[in-house]
Amino acid sequence: MKNAINYYRIYWTISLFIRIYTPLWVVILVAQILVLQLVNRTANGKEEFRKYHAAAIDVPGPEVHRLAAMAGKYKVYLVMGVIERDGYTLYCSVLFFDSQGHFLGKHRKVMPTALERIIWGFGDGSTVPVFDTPIGKIGAAICWENRMPLLRTAMYAKGVEIYCAPTADARDVWQASMTHIALEGGCFVLSANQFCRRKDYPPPPDYVFHGIEEDPTPDSVVCAGGSVIISPSGTVLAGPNYDGEALISADLDLGEIARAKFDFDVVGHYSRSEVFSLTVRDHPTDPVTFTSASGKTEGSHN
Repeated sequence: MKNAINYYRIYWTISLFIRIYTPLWVVILVAQILVLQLVNRTANGKEEFRKYHAAAIDVPGPEVHRLAAMAGKYKVYLVMGVIERDGYTLYCSVLFFDSQGHFLGKHRKVMPTALERIIWGFGDGSTVPVFDTPIGKIGAAICWENRMPLLRTAMYAKGVEIYCAPTADARDVWQASMTHIALEGGCFVLSANQFCRRKDYPPPPDYVFHGIEEDPTPDSVVCAGGSVIISPSGTVLAGPNYDGEALISADLDLGEIARAKFDFDVVGHYSRSEVFSLTVRDHPTDPVTFTSASGKTEGSHN
């Protein structure tokens, strides 16, 4: 019997539900300015970081509760990108919610890309989850993390079936990467990228873009989208969408996973475990550990 689910049950959002969120797909566009200010230790740079820190969210926290309530209200599985605040370190994170309104957990980007490393902390092996849900096993990797074969292999070993891949990369080569992951992992790949124009952001000098035309008009496209859904056989089921803001959808036949893995199971019959192996350190790597609860002040972060 066909085991199909409707994509509308997993709302992989690139919208800003709550104004406090700084979208994880935008930061790379403005990081150069912020980083240069921080490296030079300017007062403006420090103030920009203060505002960025203030706009991030605690996980868990009130914004997480609001997102959980939305998922429960609309009966959707929600995968949402946020900037997470842990003390004075910020992380590029993905949050997962089920259709009953429960917060399932988070993934922190393990390797920020390029200048992002100046702004964001590094996730560890304790937040590389794959959640077993009634509609399939759901996981996520963020932007160029998806190009890290060992991270992908860890997710494959956890049995990921619905592989979410948020990105800021609108190039054609990104589509090739998504097709490769679908084939390699024998999983459905749902990649979301924002479509936005210059007028969607504050005017200069408060917000300046690099790497695009010198004087963009309000209607100039600054991120072209390319959201796509790909099957385990490499078939494009929806997208890639470059036409503007849109909601793409597809029916996912989970039986395709078994059919694909008959040919190639990267962590199973095609793995050659007697030759190649991977060890994942999946415990938290806290910089300070206390042997008793009294070693921490009340309300301090991990």
